[in-house]
Amino acid sequence: MRLPFFVYGTLLPGEANHDLFLRGRTEAEEPARLNGAVLYDGPGYPYAVEERGGVVYGELVTAMPEMCEELLVALDRLEEYAPGDPRNLYERVEREVLCEGGNTAVRAWVYVAAPAVAARLRARGKLIESGDWRVR
Repeated sequence: MRLPFFVYGTLLPGEANHDLFLRGRTEAEEPARLNGAVLYDGPGYPYAVEERGGVVYGELVTAMPEMCEELLVALDRLEEYAPGDPRNLYERVEREVLCEGGNTAVRAWVYVAAPAVAARLRARGKLIESGDWRVR
C-alpha cells in the first residue's frame, strides 16, 4: 500500500539517517504530529509508544512514486522490522497523522515500539516529555 511515512527520530532532516535513506527519494517532507503516542529515548534513537493523550512530533515524508517500494524495504530493514516476527523492536502500523498548520489528517506508516519493547519502556524507560526527538 502506497502511504507516506511519519518519521520522528534519526530519519528527521539533519539527523544521521535522513541523508542515507531519504535524500533523493522523497517528493515532500512536512512537519506533522502523531496523536495517541509518547516518545521514549532509546540507545541512540527514539521509540514511539502508543498511549492515549500523548503527542509525538516529526515529519510526514512522501516518497517519490518510483521509489516507494524500495524505500519501504529499506526502512523496514533499518528498523529491523519483519511482518509477524516476535523479535521485532518496532511494528510498522498505519496511523492517522496531522500535518502542521492545519487539521489535515493523513494516513501514514509509523514505526512504533513492538508490544514487548513498549512494556519495558513504560516500566523503566526515559520519557521524552516534549514529544520531540530534536528537543530532548
